[in-house]
Amino acid sequence: MHATLDTLRGLWIAGGDVMLPLVIVGGLLWWTLGERWSRTRGGPSLPLRQLVERARRGESVPGDGPVQRALLLGVAALAQGQDALDETLTQRFSALRDELGQGASLCATLVGVAPLLGLLGTVSGMITTFDALATMTMFSRSGGIAGGISEALVSTQVGLTVAIPGAIAAKLMDQRAARRREQLDELEQILRGLAEEAR
Repeated sequence: MHATLDTLRGLWIAGGDVMLPLVIVGGLLWWTLGERWSRTRGGPSLPLRQLVERARRGESVPGDGPVQRALLLGVAALAQGQDALDETLTQRFSALRDELGQGASLCATLVGVAPLLGLLGTVSGMITTFDALATMTMFSRSGGIAGGISEALVSTQVGLTVAIPGAIAAKLMDQRAARRREQLDELEQILRGLAEEAR
C-alpha cells in the first residue's frame, strides 16, 4: 500500500501542472458515466407485451428501470382512457427519453479534453526540456532535461489512460440508452394498440 502511494505521488509530481486538471476530468467523467449507468439500468427481463398484461392484471412487474416505470405509468393511463394515455405518452415518455440522454454530451466532451490536457503537459515538458538543453542543465530545481521528458511522457500517458477507457465506457452507455429508447418505442406501440382495441 505504501509503495503504491509512493508511485502515485511520483506520477503526480512527474506529470507537472496538468495532473490536477486531468484528475478532475477523470473523476467527473467516471461520475457522469456512473450516473448514466444508473439511469439506464434494469432492462425488462420478460417480453414487454407480457409485462403489460401482468401490470393490467395488477401483478408486480420485476425491475425498477426506466422502461418498467414507463410501463406502469402507461398502464395506469390506459385504464383512465385515451386522453390520459396520449398525455402520458407525449409528456412522461418524452421526459424519460430525455433522461436517458443526459450526460452523453458531457462524457464526449470530457473524453476529448483528457488527451488534449495530456498534450498540453507534453508541450510543457518539452519546453522544460529545451530550456534545460539551452543552458545544458541535466538536473535543476525545475526538473532539467530529465524532468521535462518525464513530464511530457507521464502527462500524455495519464491523458490517454483517462480518455481510452472513458471512450469505451461512454460508447457502452450510449448503446444501453439507445436500447432503452427502442424499448420505450415498442412499449408505446403496444399501449396504443391496446387503446385502439378498447375502442
